Amino acid sequence: MFSYRRTPELPTREEALPGRAEPLFAVPERHTVLGTPLSGPYPAHLEVADFGLGCFWGAERVFWQTPGVWTTLAGYQGGFTENPTYDEVCSALTGHAEVVRVVFDPTRVSYEALLKRFWESHDPTQGFRQGNDVGTQYRSAVYTHSPAQQATAEASRAAYQQVLTYSGHGRISTAVLPAADRPFWPAEAHHQQYLDKNPGGYCGIGGTGVSCPIGVATAE
Repeated sequence: MFSYRRTPELPTREEALPGRAEPLFAVPERHTVLGTPLSGPYPAHLEVADFGLGCFWGAERVFWQTPGVWTTLAGYQGGFTENPTYDEVCSALTGHAEVVRVVFDPTRVSYEALLKRFWESHDPTQGFRQGNDVGTQYRSAVYTHSPAQQATAEASRAAYQQVLTYSGHGRISTAVLPAADRPFWPAEAHHQQYLDKNPGGYCGIGGTGVSCPIGVATAE
């Protein structure tokens, strides 16, 4: 099993589990904290951002607590298997990362501000892990929904690398990739807003303690 290898590795498309045409579970209708619908289509004035920063239980809470965020949804992205399950993702045989879909009002919170929350809420230099959570599903990733998001995310990565390097940290391993060819698959109902349902539950979120500059068009 890939999940028990000493060094986690991503599967190839040929190695990945085949998945299925239809999901094995239903997604809840509404967010337990925000009261908004979890699944789209979303109101036209809203935008979508996708972030992978380790275990999605704590990661989702980071974003639902951010003013201007309309709804959040835990899920899987960046792999090959269609409609995967949590157990399949944790086997490392799907190629997916645990991801939070963030639906936000750009008149209330900018994409740059969400990126700041993303960078400062985890350690993006750890490769296939976050803290004690080891596996390809815990990798750092940003999946973008427009050329503007792609450029902004890449610029923020470069800017954050500068301050991390100055502070003695290593190279950022975060992938910044278009979401268009990397479908987002919602996670099971009990993973949605997990820490609202289980206030004392596990949260693996923890940053480097280094502040991320935002509003920087390019890294100097």
